Amino acid sequence: MWQQHLAILPILVPLLAALLQLLPWGDRPQPKRRAIGLLSSILTLILTIALLVQVNQDQMIVYALGNWSAPFGIVLMVDKLSALMMLVTAILALPVLIYGCYAEDNLGSHFQALFQFQIMGIMGAFATGDIFNLFVFFEVLLISSYALLMHGGGKFRLRTTLHYVLLNLLGSALFLISVGTLYGVTGTLNMADLATQVQQLSGDQAALAKAGGMMLLIVFGIKAAILPLHFWLPQAYSTTTGVVAALFAIMTKVGVYAIVRVYTLIFGPEANELALIAHDWLWVMGLVTMLAGAIGIIGARDLRLLVAYLVVISIGTLIATYSLNGIATTGAMLFYLIHSTFITGALFLLADLIAFERGKTASRIVSGKKMANHSAYSVMFLIAAIAIIGLPPLSGFVGKLMIMESASPTGASFWLWGAMLGATLIMLISVTRAGSKMLWHTLSGKANEQSAPLGKRAAVVMLLSLSVVMTLFASPIRNYTDDVAEQLYDIDQYPSRVLTKGAE
Repeated sequence: MWQQHLAILPILVPLLAALLQLLPWGDRPQPKRRAIGLLSSILTLILTIALLVQVNQDQMIVYALGNWSAPFGIVLMVDKLSALMMLVTAILALPVLIYGCYAEDNLGSHFQALFQFQIMGIMGAFATGDIFNLFVFFEVLLISSYALLMHGGGKFRLRTTLHYVLLNLLGSALFLISVGTLYGVTGTLNMADLATQVQQLSGDQAALAKAGGMMLLIVFGIKAAILPLHFWLPQAYSTTTGVVAALFAIMTKVGVYAIVRVYTLIFGPEANELALIAHDWLWVMGLVTMLAGAIGIIGARDLRLLVAYLVVISIGTLIATYSLNGIATTGAMLFYLIHSTFITGALFLLADLIAFERGKTASRIVSGKKMANHSAYSVMFLIAAIAIIGLPPLSGFVGKLMIMESASPTGASFWLWGAMLGATLIMLISVTRAGSKMLWHTLSGKANEQSAPLGKRAAVVMLLSLSVVMTLFASPIRNYTDDVAEQLYDIDQYPSRVLTKGAE
C-alpha cells in the first residue's frame, strides 16, 4: 500500500518530524528531538533508495495529489533525475545531522525542526511537477535557510543573512512575475503541459514566454550562485556554522536542478522559437563563474571562505558543462555534481573541527599550535584536498576526466578544457598553501588540548568515504547518470506520462 505513496513520503516524513520536534517534550526536550531527527533522516534515506529502485523499474512515478487530473491538479513527478537528487540529499543530510547532534543544535532555537523543514523543501523542489509549486517549495527551504544562517547568532551572521534575505526576496518577486507571464501566454503551470504549450507559441506570445523564461534564469541563477549573482554565497557560507554550511552544499544544486529541468524540458531543443534560449548565457556565465571562484580562492585568508569559493568553482563547472547540451556531457556533469556535493559538505565540517581545536587562530590560514587530533585532521584534509582539486585517484579526478572526455577539446569545448585545467591548477596551489600553513607549519609549544567529539569526526569520515566509494563504483554510477541524462533529453516521454496519468 505504501508503495503507491512513495513519491510523497520523502516530503511528508521530514514534515512530520519537524512538527513533532516543535512540541515541548518536557524538561529535557533536546535528546528526544535529536532522536526524532535521526530517525527521520534514516527513514528518508531508506525511502529515497526505495524510490530510486522503483523509478529504475517504472522509469517515472506520477503522483496526483487528491486524485485531481493533470494539468489542472497538483502532481508530483519523480523520474530518474529527481530520484537521484533526492537520494543525494538524504545521503548528505544524515552525517551532517549526526554532526549537528553534538551540541551544535544547542547554539540556537529549533535547529532540529528547521533542519527537517529544510530537507522537506529540498525534497519537494526535486519532486514537484508544477512550476508554481516549485516556487512554493523554494520558499519553504528559503524560510528555513534564513533561520539556519543565523544559527548561533553574531553580527557577521546577521549582516550576511540580511543580504541573503533581501536578494532572495527579489528573486521570489521575479519568480512570481515570470510564473504569471508564462501562465498568461500558456494558461498552465504544469511543467509537462508547459512543454507542449511552449512549442505552439509564436510572435508576441513567444516573445512574452521568452521574457518569462529569462526571468526564471535570473531566479535560478541566484539559487545556484552563478556570476554575477553569486556574491551572497562566499560570505554566507563562510560566516555561518559548519553544520549549516555543509547542509547548504545541496542548496546550490537545487538551483542547478531547476535550470536543468526547465531549460531541457520547457525551453529545450524542441521548443521551436524558444529552443535553448538560455544555453548561450549559461555557457558564458559558467566559465566566468569558474574564473570568479578561482580568483576568490587566491585571495581567501580563511579556510571556510576558501571552501565557499570552491563551491563557486564547482557550480561554474556544472553550468558550463550542462550548456553543451549533450547526453554524454550531462551524464558526466551529474557525476561531478554528486561528488562536489559530498566533498564540499565534508570540507565545511572539517574546517569547523579545525577551527574548534585551533582555538584563537580558528580557521584563519595562518600557522597555529598543534591540535589535539592533528594527525587525523591532516589525513582528512589530504583526502579532501585530493578529491576537491581533482587529483588521481579519487572521484574529483574521475569526474573531471569524464567531463573532458565527453567534451572534445575542439570548438567551444576548448574553452571548457582551458577553464577546468586552469581552475584545477589554482585550486592545487591555494588548497596546498592552506594545508601547509595550517597543518604542516605549526608553532612550537604545548598543543591545544580541546578535542572535538568522536562523533563529529566520524561524520566527516562518513562524507569523505563517499569519495572513495564513488571512485570504486565510478562505472556503474556513470552508467546510471548517463541513463538519467538520456531520459532527461527524451522530451516526449515526460509530457506523455504525466498528462496520460492525469487523464486516467
